[in-house]
Amino acid sequence: QVQLVESGGGLVQPGGSLRLSCAASGSIFSINAMGWYRQAPGKQREFVAHISGSGGTNYADSVKGRFTISMDNPKNTVRLQMNSLEPEDAAVYYCNAVAIRYAGSVPRTYWGQGTQVTVSS
Repeated sequence: QVQLVESGGGLVQPGGSLRLSCAASGSIFSINAMGWYRQAPGKQREFVAHISGSGGTNYADSVKGRFTISMDNPKNTVRLQMNSLEPEDAAVYYCNAVAIRYAGSVPRTYWGQGTQVTVSS
Protein backbone atom coordinates (compact mmCIF):
# COMPACT_ATOMS: atom_id res chain seq x y z
CA GLN A 1 0.00 0.00 0.00
CA VAL A 2 0.87 3.66 -0.34
CA GLN A 3 0.17 6.00 2.55
CA LEU A 4 -0.04 9.77 2.34
CA VAL A 5 0.13 11.83 5.51
CA GLU A 6 -0.57 15.56 5.46
CA SER A 7 0.57 18.06 8.05
CA GLY A 8 0.76 21.80 8.56
CA GLY A 9 -2.87 22.80 8.66
CA GLY A 10 -4.26 25.11 11.29
CA LEU A 11 -5.83 28.46 12.02
CA VAL A 12 -4.46 31.58 10.38
CA GLN A 13 -5.68 35.14 10.05
CA PRO A 14 -6.60 36.57 6.65
CA GLY A 15 -3.44 37.64 4.87
CA GLY A 16 -1.37 35.08 6.72
CA SER A 17 0.60 32.09 5.50
CA LEU A 18 0.71 28.36 6.06
CA ARG A 19 2.81 25.59 4.62
CA LEU A 20 1.30 22.17 4.12
CA SER A 21 3.38 19.04 3.72
CA CYS A 22 2.49 15.58 2.53
CA ALA A 23 4.76 12.58 2.82
CA ALA A 24 4.20 9.42 0.80
CA SER A 25 5.41 6.13 2.20
CA GLY A 26 4.98 2.43 1.69
CA SER A 27 5.65 0.27 -1.32
CA ILE A 28 6.59 2.88 -3.93
CA PHE A 29 8.60 2.29 -7.08
CA SER A 30 8.14 5.81 -8.39
CA ILE A 31 5.82 8.80 -8.14
CA ASN A 32 4.62 10.37 -11.37
CA ALA A 33 2.93 13.38 -9.84
CA MET A 34 1.58 14.81 -6.63
CA GLY A 35 -1.05 17.40 -5.96
CA TRP A 36 -3.38 19.19 -3.59
CA TYR A 37 -7.14 19.43 -3.59
CA ARG A 38 -9.47 21.06 -1.10
CA GLN A 39 -13.04 20.71 0.02
CA ALA A 40 -14.99 23.36 1.87
CA PRO A 41 -18.20 22.53 3.77
CA GLY A 42 -21.09 22.02 1.39
CA LYS A 43 -18.87 22.16 -1.68
CA GLN A 44 -17.28 19.63 -3.97
CA ARG A 45 -13.62 18.79 -3.75
CA GLU A 46 -11.68 21.08 -6.07
CA PHE A 47 -8.25 21.11 -7.62
CA VAL A 48 -5.66 23.42 -6.07
CA ALA A 49 -2.22 22.59 -7.47
CA HIS A 50 -0.32 19.82 -9.20
CA ILE A 51 3.34 19.03 -9.78
CA SER A 52 4.75 16.37 -12.07
CA GLY A 53 7.81 14.27 -11.38
CA SER A 54 9.75 16.47 -13.78
CA GLY A 55 8.75 19.58 -11.87
CA GLY A 56 6.02 20.99 -14.07
CA THR A 57 3.30 22.77 -12.10
CA ASN A 58 -0.32 23.75 -12.54
CA TYR A 59 -2.51 25.87 -10.29
CA ALA A 60 -6.16 26.71 -9.94
CA ASP A 61 -6.83 30.26 -11.05
CA SER A 62 -8.03 31.14 -7.56
CA VAL A 63 -4.61 30.45 -6.01
CA LYS A 64 -2.21 31.52 -8.74
CA GLY A 65 0.35 33.95 -7.44
CA ARG A 66 -0.43 33.09 -3.82
CA PHE A 67 0.29 29.35 -3.53
CA THR A 68 3.43 27.50 -4.52
CA ILE A 69 3.73 23.74 -4.85
CA SER A 70 7.05 21.93 -4.62
CA MET A 71 8.17 18.33 -4.46
CA ASP A 72 11.15 16.67 -2.84
CA ASN A 73 11.55 13.58 -5.03
CA PRO A 74 13.97 11.58 -2.93
CA LYS A 75 11.74 11.99 0.08
CA ASN A 76 8.43 11.55 -1.80
CA THR A 77 7.17 14.72 -0.19
CA VAL A 78 5.08 17.51 -1.62
CA ARG A 79 4.61 20.90 -0.02
CA LEU A 80 2.13 23.71 -0.56
CA GLN A 81 3.22 27.17 0.51
CA MET A 82 0.10 29.27 0.94
CA ASN A 83 0.47 33.04 1.23
CA SER A 84 -2.05 35.86 1.40
CA LEU A 85 -4.69 33.47 2.65
CA GLU A 86 -8.31 34.49 2.31
CA PRO A 87 -11.39 33.23 4.15
CA GLU A 88 -12.39 31.53 0.89
CA ASP A 89 -9.28 29.33 1.17
CA ALA A 90 -10.62 27.67 4.30
CA ALA A 91 -11.18 23.98 3.63
CA VAL A 92 -9.88 20.51 4.27
CA TYR A 93 -6.82 20.11 2.07
CA TYR A 94 -6.10 16.71 0.60
CA CYS A 95 -2.86 15.49 -0.88
CA ASN A 96 -2.78 12.98 -3.71
CA ALA A 97 -0.10 11.06 -5.51
CA VAL A 98 0.01 9.14 -8.76
CA ALA A 99 2.36 6.34 -7.88
CA ILE A 100 3.73 3.12 -9.31
CA ARG A 101 4.15 0.45 -6.68
CA TYR A 102 6.23 -2.03 -8.66
CA ALA A 103 8.22 -1.87 -11.88
CA GLY A 104 5.83 -2.54 -14.75
CA SER A 105 2.66 -1.94 -12.75
CA VAL A 106 0.11 0.70 -13.71
CA PRO A 107 0.06 4.06 -11.96
CA ARG A 108 -2.66 4.52 -9.37
CA THR A 109 -3.92 7.53 -7.48
CA TYR A 110 -3.71 7.60 -3.72
CA TRP A 111 -5.18 10.12 -1.28
CA GLY A 112 -4.33 11.37 2.16
CA GLN A 113 -6.81 11.88 4.99
CA GLY A 114 -6.76 15.66 4.76
CA THR A 115 -5.69 18.54 6.95
CA GLN A 116 -7.91 21.41 8.04
CA VAL A 117 -7.08 24.97 7.09
CA THR A 118 -9.11 27.69 8.80
CA VAL A 119 -8.76 31.32 7.79
CA SER A 120 -10.43 33.63 10.25
CA SER A 121 -9.80 36.72 12.30
